[in-house]
Amino acid sequence: TGIWSALDGKFEANLEGHDEGISDISWSHDSKYLCSASDDKTVRIWDVATGECLKTLVGHQNFVFCVNFSPAANLIVSGSFDESVRIWDVKSGRCLKNLPAHSDPVSAISFNRDGTLIVSASYDGLVRIWDTSSGQCLKTLIDDENNPPVSFVKFSPNGKYILAGTLDNTLRLWNYATGKCLKTYTGHRNEKYCIFSTFSVTNGKWIVSGSEDHKVYLWNLQSKQVVQTLEGHTDVVLCTSCHPTKNIIASGSLEKDMTIKLWFEDDAPPPAEEEQK
Repeated sequence: TGIWSALDGKFEANLEGHDEGISDISWSHDSKYLCSASDDKTVRIWDVATGECLKTLVGHQNFVFCVNFSPAANLIVSGSFDESVRIWDVKSGRCLKNLPAHSDPVSAISFNRDGTLIVSASYDGLVRIWDTSSGQCLKTLIDDENNPPVSFVKFSPNGKYILAGTLDNTLRLWNYATGKCLKTYTGHRNEKYCIFSTFSVTNGKWIVSGSEDHKVYLWNLQSKQVVQTLEGHTDVVLCTSCHPTKNIIASGSLEKDMTIKLWFEDDAPPPAEEEQK
């Protein structure tokens, strides 16, 4: 796992220890720790400052595909190709809950803003909301029309909504309390890869996503209109992330490109070195 400075693109550190590829990483809220999900069937917890692997979480029976720190950084949730969701205690490294969550690989996992709920997504076409403390499934969200594989899911910053990506070129915004789909976002291409989407809330409210046509798409959250596309990558844009306080978007692309790009507002010129291989 490589770490770069978000402002000047400077390479900071390399975290090494997994035996196979890494599919997902998550920062702790205080940025002191990282956790990583790997095809070696483990989750690792890293001290960012020292680069030391503090814990290796063992229990999944297949590739670990997604991982997320709780807001308090005392728990980690992981999803796997073994179709389960596991909740781990960070301090002890012990598995607290092993949830038989889905009937296909788990593609994405996310805590809500206070850590009391977990949302999971799967190729079985379901989005499920779980009570963190009890492990009970509280609700299942499903697109009754065609039930496409769900490739990504995330709680909104205020915790009231869930953004879900599906492999039919569509993003949907759900009200999880009512179980209703409120908004649908289209225009990008997503039929093969589990592409990360996110919310941008630093200057208006936008939905941001990568795409298989090598672009980054921005939608107006309310109107559902594509307001901007960012072009520059030469392969599938697999992941996007928005800076929590500044108007900066980071995007990462697959092997024909292999770059992370930082996108700045026109009136905020980027530093000279904005991209790293």
